[in-house]
Amino acid sequence: MTTIDVRSVTKEYTIRSGFRSTTLRAVDDVSFTLEPGRTIALVGQSGSGKSTLAKLIMRLERPTTGEIRVDDVAFRGRAGLDYRKHVQMVFQDPFASLNPFHTIAHHLDRPLALHFPTLTTAQRRRRVLDLLERVRLTPAETFADRHPHELSGGQRQRAAIARALAPRPGILVADEPVSMLDVSIRLGVLNLLGRLQREEDLGVLYITHDLATARHFSDEIMVMYHGQVIERGPADDVILRPRQEYTRRLAAAAPNPERRLAELRGEPS
Repeated sequence: MTTIDVRSVTKEYTIRSGFRSTTLRAVDDVSFTLEPGRTIALVGQSGSGKSTLAKLIMRLERPTTGEIRVDDVAFRGRAGLDYRKHVQMVFQDPFASLNPFHTIAHHLDRPLALHFPTLTTAQRRRRVLDLLERVRLTPAETFADRHPHELSGGQRQRAAIARALAPRPGILVADEPVSMLDVSIRLGVLNLLGRLQREEDLGVLYITHDLATARHFSDEIMVMYHGQVIERGPADDVILRPRQEYTRRLAAAAPNPERRLAELRGEPS
């Protein structure tokens, strides 16, 4: 089981225009703890800092100040294999996150070979098939030997989830994991993530702008605005009893949560 601590993390970028430069603070003194078996939804409008925070957690960017600790171990600089074994990401765009030149089996086999070098080729193949079965891509043998362009968008995202699970991480960062998918298949992918979280006792950071799914699938919600977490708490409290005006505006602008979930289920409103 893995716990991740984000401690007073700030990320600043220097923007130069001619001889002048300005500083943009994309993430401003953010702290939170994500524990096993919990899902935290990070919500906010575009440009609020959600994706930058995800990049910091994935060590794709370095924080300007603050630190990120996994099981009380501080990791600095770019992420290595040890960090990646604990923390994995499901990207927003399944069309771009899988290499079109390689089979689905290759995408899953590569992290297995990196993180479990003692496994034989046959053992890795068995794990690849197990992973595909876990994300409901069956028959697994058939999907293993397909290329990404031979799968639908939802199937590609399931393959991406299987790849993220290959190192057996404790933390999963899901950055808008269904926003690029057809409405009719979004709920199935979200239900899959929920089931895997319970089975693996994962800590999940669910980044989204969809307040209905944030409320339905998360234990806690954090609201970001201009790089800061301005409100946080149990999901129902944040959505039904928001304290901040910005959160109230977000909730007012969002579709009715029950109607939104009915839409995702394909039910008549």
